[in-house]
Amino acid sequence: MRKPLPMHLARRCLARTRRGSPCQGPVVRGRKRCRMHGGADGSGAPHGPRNGNYRTGFWTKEAIAERRFARELLREARATLNQVDEILALLPPPGLRSEGDPGGYPGPLQRR
Repeated sequence: MRKPLPMHLARRCLARTRRGSPCQGPVVRGRKRCRMHGGADGSGAPHGPRNGNYRTGFWTKEAIAERRFARELLREARATLNQVDEILALLPPPGLRSEGDPGGYPGPLQRR
């Protein structure tokens, strides 16, 4: 029996055909796709503004990350304020304080 050729032992392309079956082509060295499905040098879209899907402004990765950070910061601030409200709710109301009490918290905070 013959020994298989190196081409037959090569890993296969991970792309799918229009029928949905896997591509049978061997992968290009160092890639996961065959030469027909993007494994060749120079294949793919250009980086930066020359790419048709290039984003600027509101939908850049940096802007999205900045908004995500701001939401998390706001969430933490609200949680801290809720904890302060819970602690201050344990204090006696202003009318029940003793005469020597210098004052302090006037009552629960009213927030939206």
